[in-house]
Amino acid sequence: MRKMPLEKRNITTSRLVLGCMRFGGSWDNSPITKEDIVEMEKAIDVSLSLGITMFDHADVYALGKAEEVFGKVLKARPDLREQIIIQSKCGFRFADDRGPIRYDFSKEYILDSVNGILKRLSVEYLDVLLLHRPDSLMEPEEVAEAFYILKTSGKVRHFGVSNMNKGQIELLQAYCEQPIIVNQLQMSLFKRDWVDQGVLVNHEAGNASYFGENLLEHCMLNDIQIQSWSPLAKGIYSEKNGNNLSEAEMKSRELVAKMAEEKGTTKEAIVLGWLMRHPAKVQPVIGTTNLERIKDCHDAIHQSEFMTREEWYSLYVTARGNNLP
Repeated sequence: MRKMPLEKRNITTSRLVLGCMRFGGSWDNSPITKEDIVEMEKAIDVSLSLGITMFDHADVYALGKAEEVFGKVLKARPDLREQIIIQSKCGFRFADDRGPIRYDFSKEYILDSVNGILKRLSVEYLDVLLLHRPDSLMEPEEVAEAFYILKTSGKVRHFGVSNMNKGQIELLQAYCEQPIIVNQLQMSLFKRDWVDQGVLVNHEAGNASYFGENLLEHCMLNDIQIQSWSPLAKGIYSEKNGNNLSEAEMKSRELVAKMAEEKGTTKEAIVLGWLMRHPAKVQPVIGTTNLERIKDCHDAIHQSEFMTREEWYSLYVTARGNNLP
């Protein structure tokens, strides 16, 4: 059976990642509470009990407080550090008195950002650092220098990107000695352009796809781990409240529920299982603080392994709302 690229590199065997964006309280300057720390600790423990050992952060999540609450748990329980894989992102800057929302891949900003990340997480190194969103002013030589310093100093073990296309990855890799091993992208049963682009080759409808051309194949050929953010599409197919859904979305929700009932599993497991069934070995990043929902996602691993071609295409065609060409 095909392995995840991260598994091939002996980094992790965790098929799911817990995304920590929603932890740490509100996105303002209010202080962290004891309840915020307890919530994070419970989520870590539930995840580990399910075999989820990889955790995804970014320096901007809850204005840094998501990393901070995670760090407080690690500081109280230092034995956890070697049991988990920690990934974080940098390069996204909020609007301030100097300018609007912007992206910054300058050498100085990357290095400063990582120092802040390590301090908030109370760790000496990151397992994986991702560049958050493409910086139009990126100088690949600068990024390469930053990566080299971070690698040789022991502060970061591996590097990746988020929301980048094939050409951007190739440009960066041409200058960086360290391999780019992750690309995190929005992918789900709802955000299907990553499948549509391949299906609609030589069809006019394929011109409307916003997913990078040859991106999926490039990542597969180069053992770049594709991670999916928002893999549950905000619960469109798995939650009860379904206001303002299209006919295709309603029918997809009904099909997901039917398959979950027949297989004795959860709707979340079906939705994630569909994503994970693809040969690219997509690694979903589940962004929830709800412990029961984390548990509901776990069976996705089993569902992905046993989902038939007919079941996979049934979900895809139903979600499309029309037949394949």
